[in-house]
Parts: sequence; structure tokens; C-alpha cells
Amino acid sequence: MNLKIKWLLTCFIICITTSAQNIKTVQLRPLGSKAYAPITRLGNVLELSFDDLDADNKRYQYKIQHMTPNWTPSDIQSNQYIQGFDQDYIINVTNSFNTLQDYTHYQVQFPNENTRITKSGNYLISILNDYDEVVFTRKCVFYEDLATVGVSVLRSRNINYVNEKQTVQFIVNHPNINIQNPNQEIKVSVLQNHNWNIAKNNIEPLFIKPYQLVYNHTMKTNFWGGNEFLNFDNKYIRNTSLNIAKTSREDVFHNYLYPNEPREYKPYTYNPDINGQFIVRTLDAQDTDTEADYATMHFTLETIEPYNEDVYVYGAFNNFALNEENKMEYDNDIAAYTCKIPIKQGFYNYTFVTKNNNTPNITQIEGSFYQTENEYTVIVYYKPFGEIYHRVIGVGFGYFNQNQ
Repeated sequence: MNLKIKWLLTCFIICITTSAQNIKTVQLRPLGSKAYAPITRLGNVLELSFDDLDADNKRYQYKIQHMTPNWTPSDIQSNQYIQGFDQDYIINVTNSFNTLQDYTHYQVQFPNENTRITKSGNYLISILNDYDEVVFTRKCVFYEDLATVGVSVLRSRNINYVNEKQTVQFIVNHPNINIQNPNQEIKVSVLQNHNWNIAKNNIEPLFIKPYQLVYNHTMKTNFWGGNEFLNFDNKYIRNTSLNIAKTSREDVFHNYLYPNEPREYKPYTYNPDINGQFIVRTLDAQDTDTEADYATMHFTLETIEPYNEDVYVYGAFNNFALNEENKMEYDNDIAAYTCKIPIKQGFYNYTFVTKNNNTPNITQIEGSFYQTENEYTVIVYYKPFGEIYHRVIGVGFGYFNQNQ
């Protein structure tokens, strides 16, 4: 390969990467609901929205694909789970108005008049650019109400982690489904705070009763409790507000958060949060989709010595990702990690994590406490003998209660 071709390929890759980095405020949530999780009944509507800070009205397409419980492509063809098109252009496009940071807002609903979903299950939504390159993806679940799932969240029964972990136990009642071999026909996934990165999958029942499966595990469904999320609110972007120490206006607004300290060795303190999620809102305008502005948010984590692992700002606002934009850099002059990220106005939860073997370590900086109020989601998949895809027959939700 000659130098000219290498140079062109490098430029192309840089353009694609830059385009992906300019995508912000991705939300995939049930329409007309206050729920944060992209999990809804089959027939209901999920709405996907995002902003492109390039503000140049790109022709983005969506592609929707049915997946297995392990998030690999299903064996069924698109015409077996979609009426219409599994790939189409996003036509609901609007430009920002009266903001320092220009952006283009994109919005699409599933199902819509061109794409109707006919099967329950896991779905992966991919957003493609003009080169059919994937810009970003999001996971979602459409389920059927064929089973009821009762969820209980308890302090861990493992004596070694009784102060740090929580145990999720649940029961699946399926009075209208005759399951012959639950260990083969049923798969279960458990999520903490809607975070697929730390989900526990393929959990088998501990007891099998007539039309009931009991998952009273004491070890397999243990989760680190973590700590309550930190938060800030910049709905009024020009002034200091909740946990924002200073604000300035340059090319765009800059908000500086009060410095944080590691909480690993501090006692647990109850702090109400929204489990890592975020809400876009502004007091400066009416339409949050196109009139909420962006601020460069400055994060600071004070620590005398740097960690051996990389440190990241972590939350649903970045899809709980560990990437270069959210990676913090240690500054020896101020003995602190710093990071700055463009974030749309609103109320945000966040925390700090380290990276261990490409997975988040939520305990090293913030600690882990059994009292932390986390939300858990149990998803039940069903694939009877002879069937070629997994249905989702029930979903249950549970919260940790310190009185249990």
C-alpha cells in the first residue's frame, strides 16, 4: 500500500471518529413515560434522540436488528421481526436555536410508519452515516406480558462481602406457558441501574415448581453496591448552582464543578440520586430539544497520588462508556485528576471509576456499600424447543431497601 492510500485511509478514519465524538445527549426511552430504561412492552413506542455538534444536517440512517440474550445477531431474518424497513433515514431533524453551541437535533421513534416491530426480544439500534459506517449503537428490549417477575434486593448473604454487596433474588410465575426444560428454554439477565456493562447473564433457576421458577441464589446474583452517584444541575447555565462552583462564558459556557475526593474509605452517606441517569432541562427556554445550550463541564478529582489504572467520569450521559473523551488526566501541580466534557443543560448523575481489564471498577475510588439504593432489572427470555429466536416474556424491577 503506497503512502497516498495510507494517508487517505487515515484521514477517512479520523473523520469517522470525529463524527462519532460529536454525537452528544443520546436518549432512548419509552415515549410518554418517566422511565429511563429503553425497555417497554411490545406495541409501545421508544423514542431515540441525539445531537450532532457539527450542526451540518447530516443524513443519518437507523438500522434495527433482533439480537440473542448474549447480544449476538438472531437467526431470524429482518422480515420475520419487522414489517416495513429495518433501515431507513431519520427525517425528524431540527437545528438549535439561540444557543452558543450550534447543534442539530435528531429524533426517531420505534415503531414508526416505516418500521413496525412484530417480535419481542433484544434489539440493537445502530445509527449510520453516509458511508454506512456505524456512528453509535444503543440496546433496547421489547417484551410480552406472559410472565410476572417478582424481584427482591437484599444485603449480601456472603459473609466476606456483607458490607459491600447486594443480592438480587426473584421468582418467575408463568401460568400460561408450559415450560418443559427451564434450564435450556429460559435465560435470565439481571441489570444494575440499566447498565449492560455489569449485567449478569444466563442465570439458571435454583428451584423449579409447577408454573414457577425460583431464583433464590446467594452468590450468583451478587452485585457490588457501589456508592450513591454524585450530581450537578446546570439548568440555569449562566450562574452557579447545585455543585457548580464557577461559570464563565468564552466561545461557549464553561461550568466548573466543586472538586471531589475519593469516598472509598469514607462512611456511607445517603444521597438521593437517579441511579446514574440524566434529565435534559433548562430555565432559559421552552424547548429543551433545540433551545437547551451546551456547557463544557470541568470535573476534578483530588487525590495525593495517581491510581495505577486509568480514571474515567462515568454515567448514563456517556452510556457508561470508558473512552478517551471521558478519561481523566492527572495534574501533578494540583494533585488532582481533571477532565472536561461538553454536556447539555440539565440534571446529571455521575461517578468516578477505574478501568480494569477493559471493565469498570466501581469500587476503587467511590467504595462499595450494601446500603446504596440501586435499581435492578430482571429480563426473562424464552426459547422453546424447535424455535429459532428468544422472546422476552417478562420483566421485573426491584430496589434495595435498607430495612430488609
